[in-house]
Amino acid sequence: MDLFEKQKDKRIQETPLADRMRPKNFEEFMGQKHILSEGSVLRKAIEKGELQSLIFWGPPGTGKTTLAFIIANYTGADFRAFSAVTSGIKEIKEVIAAATRQKNLYNKKTILFVDEIHRFNKAQQDAFLPHVEKGNIILIGATTENPSFEVISALLSRTKVYTLNPLTEQDLKEILDRALQDKERGLGNLKIDLDEKAKDFIVQMANGDARVVLSTLEFAVMTTSPDEKGVRNITLQIAQEAMQKKALVYDKAGEEHYNIISALHKSLRGSDPDAALYWLGRMLAGGEDPLYIARRLIRFATEDIGNADPHALQVTIAAKEAYHFLGTPEGELALAQVVVYLATAPKSNAIYTAFSKVEKEIQDTQALPVPLHIRNPVTGLMKDLGYGKDYKYPHDFPGHFVDEEYLPDNLKGRRYYEPTDFGFEKEIKKRIEWWRKKKEELRKGKNKNQSKNPPS
Repeated sequence: MDLFEKQKDKRIQETPLADRMRPKNFEEFMGQKHILSEGSVLRKAIEKGELQSLIFWGPPGTGKTTLAFIIANYTGADFRAFSAVTSGIKEIKEVIAAATRQKNLYNKKTILFVDEIHRFNKAQQDAFLPHVEKGNIILIGATTENPSFEVISALLSRTKVYTLNPLTEQDLKEILDRALQDKERGLGNLKIDLDEKAKDFIVQMANGDARVVLSTLEFAVMTTSPDEKGVRNITLQIAQEAMQKKALVYDKAGEEHYNIISALHKSLRGSDPDAALYWLGRMLAGGEDPLYIARRLIRFATEDIGNADPHALQVTIAAKEAYHFLGTPEGELALAQVVVYLATAPKSNAIYTAFSKVEKEIQDTQALPVPLHIRNPVTGLMKDLGYGKDYKYPHDFPGHFVDEEYLPDNLKGRRYYEPTDFGFEKEIKKRIEWWRKKKEELRKGKNKNQSKNPPS
């Protein structure tokens, strides 16, 4: 090997395997067949060089940056890439100015690739708008966050969003095998025996992320000494040590936060304690604030259980207090306990539905006056005006009940709360029916002087 080859080999080895193995064309690119299959709109646009501004949205390691580089190779455009993590408005303006000169002087397109575009604030994103509209740049943004939340609407309306999916296990195995066999960019010059269980473990734990697969493989290989035959034997244990404890995909401020709290809520509503415990565990493992979870569980107790089990609210508040008192990790068991309780409790959204009706009623009818007979006559003038006149004090009547109207005149007879036949609401329903029947009897002149006790 001459000096040039040695220097080239050294540069290759100093470059991470994930970068060395980055696909250069569609033939090497794995996954995303839903947007890049032969004849697809996006692929034809790339191959013909007829691109509009794009945003690639997907989890880490699914090919967003790689796809941007492939597009640059196919189109022959001037390609500028920078990261929103390390660049600011100054760099944006410099790149756009250069792109504008390229277009005006040489009629050459510039592709501006912005990695992690969601990290730019509104003012920084605004800077792209006029130049995207004029065609001075073709903007390609990459983001792991939902563009609906993280990209300003004006820029979103001027770009086409493509969703990239996590790579399948088969995709990842092919990527891994290619890295093991490739002698120029991969590890093909080394003698490596990768145990099938180790391969399966790496692929499974990668969660669809090609970068994790390649980085784990590289670390495992580089930290394993060759045996007497020069073979590096990568066992399951070595793969596990190389992977270490991979951080779970969970962003407390992004879309995954809403996805997982939604999964927890729906598992509770669906009375599945096992699924609910799993999603609780995912949130806690991802670093979610346990008191935030407690607040969501309190909301669930009122929204989805209500009076079907009045104890649900008490138990949930007790769990919140228990966590506040014990902290992590002991207090997390209180959250697990209440999750099981809520999942197995009878369900009713009658309170939620009733209050929603009331809110709509108030919006539709605005501020209807309180009937005079139930107003409080605080002053003599108010009493003279009829405040409290003819009010019947229920405790002065048999059974502590009297036929009276408490809603505004325009709303007489309205019924908002309709209890279900589940849990304690079944008992509440019997009580309401008893009171309504008693009121009807009083209106008909029956039982004026005596009343049986309501159901307990």
